[in-house]
Amino acid sequence: MKVETEQAAPPAPAAPPRAGIPRGRNNPLIPFVRRWGVSIASLVGGVLTLAVFRHEVQHVRWLVGYLLLAWIISALAVNVHRTVMAAERRVHRLVVAAADYAIQSLHHGVLLFLLPPYWASVTPTSLNAPFFVLVLALALLATFDPWYRALVHPRPWLGALFFFVSTFGALNLALPLVGVPPHVALPLAAWVATVALTPALVQARGWSWLEALGGLAIAGIAMAALIYGGRAAVPPAPLFVADARLGWNVAPLDVLQPVARAIPVRELRERGLVAHTAVYAPAGLTQPIRHVWRQDGRVVDDVTLSPVHGGRYQGFRTFSRKTAWPADPRGRWVVDVVTGAGQLVGRLSFRVVG
Repeated sequence: MKVETEQAAPPAPAAPPRAGIPRGRNNPLIPFVRRWGVSIASLVGGVLTLAVFRHEVQHVRWLVGYLLLAWIISALAVNVHRTVMAAERRVHRLVVAAADYAIQSLHHGVLLFLLPPYWASVTPTSLNAPFFVLVLALALLATFDPWYRALVHPRPWLGALFFFVSTFGALNLALPLVGVPPHVALPLAAWVATVALTPALVQARGWSWLEALGGLAIAGIAMAALIYGGRAAVPPAPLFVADARLGWNVAPLDVLQPVARAIPVRELRERGLVAHTAVYAPAGLTQPIRHVWRQDGRVVDDVTLSPVHGGRYQGFRTFSRKTAWPADPRGRWVVDVVTGAGQLVGRLSFRVVG
């Protein structure tokens, strides 16, 4: 008896792979995107928002100031919530990890926003340059998740440093934007940033909230005094020098003739110099300014200028003239633009040769 069996049709030949980016598991970009994609997207998004500070849009200073304050409150709330959750053993690790990632994201956003104003106000050859380098390093570390997880998660003290610098830097910038004088904002920001470490202290030491809050309130007073005493090491953001020029004293300010960086003694005595600076400050802020003339690091003249009135993006123009010189004026000269409290806003330099 003949039995006929039905055979399955042979499978169709697979389509040849298309040229271009491979798909599926063979795509080498997938591991890279999974590891670095969110970090790169966060970096690009943060950089795009930096232009907000650089445009004097109506009420933008209030927007930026309150946005930074909202970030700080959010970071503090997440820190408190994380501490409470960490104390509950029943809470899943993923929940605590989500809180950690939220804190990292807040650090990342705040630090990226701080970079442009602190870069504008820093003087690279002065004592306030290391503070900007610290903010830049922390911003880069918070941008890339693998680095942050590897370095910060195993080291609670580094997480506390992140939180202190983010909070202090944001308050030091935000408070003047909403009308607080910079010399008050500086110690106040240091005190609040210290007290804001209360959740971290409760978790690390097992103290009660009242004990941790009281101890850090006292420590905050010492930190505020320390920061104010070392205020020369902190850039005076949001103040910055929008324009700075040296010219001969014989010409009017509106047609200031530029001078060479190396000035002969004879020409210096005959013509004299004028230091012209335009200092930016937020609208509504009045800031005393001084010009300090130094020869080889020694103060020769300290000139108090008219206070800067904020609100002009091109800066409030100030100047000082110098016609009297030491018996031997040769050497390296600088004209430091400093606030009434002693923070360096900018610097002009020149040399006097024989």
